[in-house]
Amino acid sequence: MALKSICSKIFRAFARFRLAERGNVAITFAFATLPIIGFVGTSVDYSHANAVKVAMQAALDSTALMLAKDASTLSHDELRSDARKYFLALFTRPEATDITINASYTTDGGSAVNVDGSAEVPTKFLGIIGYDTLTVDGTSVTKWGSSRLRVALVLDVTGSMASDGKMSALKTATKNLLTTLKGAASNNGDVYVSIIPFNKDVNVGDAYYNANWIDWSDWEDDNGSWHTTSNCSNSGGHSRRGRSRCTSTQEWVLLNHNRWNGCVTDRDQDYDQKATAPRASDADLPGNQASTLFPAEQFSDCPVAMMGLSYNWSRMGDLVDSMQPVGNTNQPIGLVWGWQSLVGGGPLTAPAMDSNYKYQQIIILLSDGMNTENRWSTSQSQVDNRMHDSRGNGTCANIKASGITIYTLQVNTGRDPTSTLLKACASDGDKFFLLSRASDISSAFTAIGTNLTKLRVAQ
Repeated sequence: MALKSICSKIFRAFARFRLAERGNVAITFAFATLPIIGFVGTSVDYSHANAVKVAMQAALDSTALMLAKDASTLSHDELRSDARKYFLALFTRPEATDITINASYTTDGGSAVNVDGSAEVPTKFLGIIGYDTLTVDGTSVTKWGSSRLRVALVLDVTGSMASDGKMSALKTATKNLLTTLKGAASNNGDVYVSIIPFNKDVNVGDAYYNANWIDWSDWEDDNGSWHTTSNCSNSGGHSRRGRSRCTSTQEWVLLNHNRWNGCVTDRDQDYDQKATAPRASDADLPGNQASTLFPAEQFSDCPVAMMGLSYNWSRMGDLVDSMQPVGNTNQPIGLVWGWQSLVGGGPLTAPAMDSNYKYQQIIILLSDGMNTENRWSTSQSQVDNRMHDSRGNGTCANIKASGITIYTLQVNTGRDPTSTLLKACASDGDKFFLLSRASDISSAFTAIGTNLTKLRVAQ
């Protein structure tokens, strides 16, 4: 019962007393004390009820948190039963009666448990004006999963990953991380993951040989054969006396595009540092203009095909199992394709974002060595500068400016120098991991996975 209502009733009683004209002084004085007793009683009983309400709210908050871990697996009746059980174990105010507890679980805009409670608290003074109890109530909401995750795993599968057990450790650690990320998703779409294996190139999949976002110019220069053709004409008609004149020419006969193995190399500069969507019209650009298209290359050490954002956890595990160590290192191309997977373009589709959620976009880049080759150079410094140069420009800066968080890991089992490139590319100091043993990959991925999947609670 609200304090305002109680006070109103006391004032009405006092008004009736003031209008009465009979009674002696003692009786008059006794009645005059009633409003005072009423105000004092109201204060005492209201304070007591408020203390019970505080205890109730604390128990409701704890109950909501305890329900959160199992709410998605409970029926409505089971949720209410557990809510009452948890609440009564926490609410230690025996004077409260007629306790009612309700609980519900929703998944709109993230997962949430709502717990409501009410109880009756007996009064000591307000009974004289007709209020034997006061009602107290409260509510608590625990939310989680209102922040969705999109994670791009950019994984070095170069030849050096074959040494010191690194490839085996990477596969185990990656599959464990996928299990962690899967466990953080209450519903399909809460967590999306892409996997980008890289060496000098990346593999977008050979099924796209008819796609309009492929630049075939270099591929066609390298994939075909010269054929000798004869062009004969008969100057004398078809009679026996006619003489034939024949000339031979060399013709470049292209390999059919369906023979392409799916590999692409770096885009024209400076599109190699951006996630700009490819434009089909760029196929008609003159040769001296930069194209947004992805250049096909028949690279003999082509890595396994990448996988765009997905929650097909089984297929991701199969992809990881199929990774093999081969080829040279080009971290920039892996990094920019990790970015491309988060925003879409070419063979990759990024599902639309729901305005009811907040999104964390993450790139995890793991490599075991220094850059050795890209489309244009075998100079480490030149490859490095496409990713991050001395002025702080390059792919890393562009990604961070777009609001994406970058984790970088250097697997340094060969006592190489610490990669200043990977360290500078990470979003901040605690997101760079220097690993001296292959087994450290697992613990690093576990730490990252734990950080990404924390339960977020809103009261």
